[in-house]
Amino acid sequence: MVNQKPGSEIGTGNSNTSLKSDFDFAASLDRPWIVIVWDDPVNLMSYVVRVFIKVLKITKERAEYLMLQVHNNGKSVVANGTREEMERIVQALHLHGLMATMQKDDAEKI
Repeated sequence: MVNQKPGSEIGTGNSNTSLKSDFDFAASLDRPWIVIVWDDPVNLMSYVVRVFIKVLKITKERAEYLMLQVHNNGKSVVANGTREEMERIVQALHLHGLMATMQKDDAEKI
C-alpha cells in the first residue's frame, strides 16, 4: 500500500478516463508474443514439417496443418508465449533455414 498525504487521492479529476487508460496499458503488458513463419520458395514442404516437429515439439498432424497454412496463406502463427521463449524458437527456425519473425500479439483478450 502506498502512503499518501491527506488530500492527494489517486485518480482525482476524471478518474474514469485515467483508470481505463491504466487498465488498457496493464492488459497490453501480458499479451503474449507470437512467432510467424513465412512462405519461401526454397524449403520443401516435407522438410518444413520435420522442422516444426523438432523445434515446436508438436505432432505430425499439427505440423502438417501449420505447414499448409504457410504454403496456402503465405504465413502462419506457429507459437505464442513469452518474449524469451519466442526468441529461442525464432532462432532455432532460422538455424534450420526457415523465415520466421516474432511480434507482440495484437489479439484482444476477453
